[in-house]
Amino acid sequence: MNNLTIPQQLARMDRDRMRRYNENLAFYNGEQWQSRATRGEKHLTFNYAKALVDKTTSYLMSGMSFALDPMEEGDEARERARSAEKTLYQVYQDNNLQALDFDTELDCTVLGDAAYKVTWDVKERRVKVTAPDVQGLYAWWLPDDMTTLYRVASRYQLAADEVEVLYPSLKEKPGPSVGRPVGPGNRVEVVEVWSDRTFELWIDNDRVTSNPNPYGFIPFIIFPNLRQPKKFWGISDIPLIMEGQRELNSALSQLSRILELSGNPIAVLENIEASEDIAVQPGAVWNIPEDARAYLLDLLQGGGVRLHIDYIELLYRTLHDISESPRAAFGTTERDLSGVALEIEMQPLLQKVRRKRLIRTAVYRRRNEMILSLIERFTGHPDLSRSLFHRIIWGPVLPLDRQRQVSNEVQLIQSGVHSRKRAMEEMGIPDPETEFDNWLEERKRILQMNRELNARSSGPAMSKVEGAESV
Repeated sequence: MNNLTIPQQLARMDRDRMRRYNENLAFYNGEQWQSRATRGEKHLTFNYAKALVDKTTSYLMSGMSFALDPMEEGDEARERARSAEKTLYQVYQDNNLQALDFDTELDCTVLGDAAYKVTWDVKERRVKVTAPDVQGLYAWWLPDDMTTLYRVASRYQLAADEVEVLYPSLKEKPGPSVGRPVGPGNRVEVVEVWSDRTFELWIDNDRVTSNPNPYGFIPFIIFPNLRQPKKFWGISDIPLIMEGQRELNSALSQLSRILELSGNPIAVLENIEASEDIAVQPGAVWNIPEDARAYLLDLLQGGGVRLHIDYIELLYRTLHDISESPRAAFGTTERDLSGVALEIEMQPLLQKVRRKRLIRTAVYRRRNEMILSLIERFTGHPDLSRSLFHRIIWGPVLPLDRQRQVSNEVQLIQSGVHSRKRAMEEMGIPDPETEFDNWLEERKRILQMNRELNARSSGPAMSKVEGAESV
């Protein structure tokens, strides 16, 4: 493949990975039967896989926030950390990252991998954070360190007029990709190739740009849903539940067919060569020979339906066990559970969420570092990210007793274990620093009001005392 261009190499790379992506995405969207239904056959699809994926993603992303702590002592370091934190929150708001993160996590759970791209928007002069489709991403990493990428390629398609809008400088460059006719069906393949030092742009197998990397780092963060040992690309939540989901669809379809036939009973005629005008309806009269026998077929006799229901319950429980999502995760329990008992019941989901959050913590830390680095480079804010510890704060998975949590934090503050800022972070307040400043300002105003009221109430008394002394 050394004799091939980058776009030609990409067309032959990672075919198995792309096939898995397509299969997982189709299964999540409800394409779960391996064969087509024949005439009279019923194929029901109860997309339990989608419900499990959506539920796990909701638990994982509940209450995610961040905080920056200075690694140096002094007011200057604290002020720098506070300024960097406010800057990050502004970037999060400008890019609506709360919604983007949830959508990206859902995509990651289904496909098995996801990515963020952090760039600088020259026109709007701000950081732009996007989540490119991982189906168009290709990565090269060090043989002994899969966490270090030395090249990333992003492949996507654009209409010819979109290329002119996104890359206006290409109009002035000669080449086979410039000057092609613009039309609704005329699409070109665009490939971006990034390394720490260079950026290349390819359009339809022609390299039209080769420049130094303006950022100094590869602006992509590619991460797995769950890691496979010694492998770069991750694994999806879908393959584990594929077989159980298909068997559940089959079992429910069979039971549905049985109940449908029982509601429209089958007439069984014995020792009758031909039958006419045999209708199964109230008040129907059948004329049959003396030695013949007629009856309705009862498909529900002998407890056969119970066997189907028990099998469906077994499949149902199997899906919960394999997906590590207990029934309690869906908001219902067979009995009332205390806090500790509920945590034990939800332990499989808690462990799964923790495994994923370990990966996501590193991702969001790296993304915050890239954001601050771009702001330093393009806005002239030196040392904005110097000596900062990026702390990712995750919300609780289980429902909490708010009153009890507040009482515990009050005791921790009074005993000197927690600061007020730490307590606010534990309570899920998005911006503890601003909230603490608001509290200080409010406390200052209250104390000032109290001093003024005390001065007014003691004024007449003081005048009497001064008058008595003068006499």
